[in-house]
Amino acid sequence: MTLKIAYQGVPGAYSHIACRTVYPGEEYISCLSFQEAFAKVAAGEADLAMIPVENSNAGRVSDVHFLLPQTGLHIIDEFFLRIEHQLLGLPGAKLKDIRTASSHPQALAQCSRFLQKHDIRPIQRIDTALSCQDVLQNGDSSQAAIASALAAEIYGLQILAPNIENTADNTTRFLIMSRQDIIPQDDGGQFITSLIFKTRHIPAALYKALGGFATNGINLTKLESYLLNGKFISARFYIEIESHPGRESFRNAFDELKFYAEDWHILGSYRAHPYRYL
Repeated sequence: MTLKIAYQGVPGAYSHIACRTVYPGEEYISCLSFQEAFAKVAAGEADLAMIPVENSNAGRVSDVHFLLPQTGLHIIDEFFLRIEHQLLGLPGAKLKDIRTASSHPQALAQCSRFLQKHDIRPIQRIDTALSCQDVLQNGDSSQAAIASALAAEIYGLQILAPNIENTADNTTRFLIMSRQDIIPQDDGGQFITSLIFKTRHIPAALYKALGGFATNGINLTKLESYLLNGKFISARFYIEIESHPGRESFRNAFDELKFYAEDWHILGSYRAHPYRYL
C-alpha cells in the first residue's frame, strides 16, 4: 500500500526532499500551508505530514509550534536534513547581473552573508521552490531564487552559485506527524518525548514543574514558551525530554509536572535520530 505524505511547498522544496529521502517511492502531496498539510492528515487524505520545525542556522520555523497542539496529530518520528542552497537563475543569466533573490524567509536568513556580499536584495516568499516559478514567470535575468538542486532540475533553472548557505553544517529538523499515536517499544535506546503544558499562576511554578525531570535524571533538550490568547501573564511551554514514557523515572517526573502544570498534552514519543549525537 502506497503511503501518502503531505508537505508544505511545491515539488523541489526541502520538505519534498525530506519526504523522498525518508519515504522513497511513496506519494507526496503538495500543500500551500502547514495548516493544509495537517488538515489533510487529520481528514484521512494523507497518512503522514513532514513538517520542518527548526534550522541549525536560522532557528525555529515560525508558527509551527503554535499549530502543533491544535492539530490533534501525533509526532511519531524526527528527521534531520542537510540543507544545501543554490542560487538559481534563468538559463544564460550571470551572477553579476542578479539584483534580487526570492525564497522562504528561513532560506534567506540561512544565506544572508552571500546576499550581502553580492548586494542582492532578498524577497520573501512562502516556499523555496515556489520562488523558482516566479523566476520563470517573470522572465527577468536579474531575478534569482534560492532553492534546492532538485528544484533547479524540475524547473529548468541554472545554478548560478552552489551551496551559498552561511554554514557548512546547515541542517533542518523535521517532525513526522500521524493520526495514530505510535510509540515504539522501549528497548533501552534513546527516545525523545515532546509535550506542551501551561503552568499554574503561582511563584516558581515552572521551576517546580520541571524539577522532577532533574531529580529523576532525565535530560531536558528543549524549552520554549508562547503567549496564550494575547495575554502577557499566560504562557504555554513546549519541552522535549530524553526519555520513554514507559520508564519509571519518566512517570515519576511527569507526576510532579502535573502537580504544577495544567492543560498538559504529550505530542509524541519517538526514537531520537542518530544525527543528534554526531
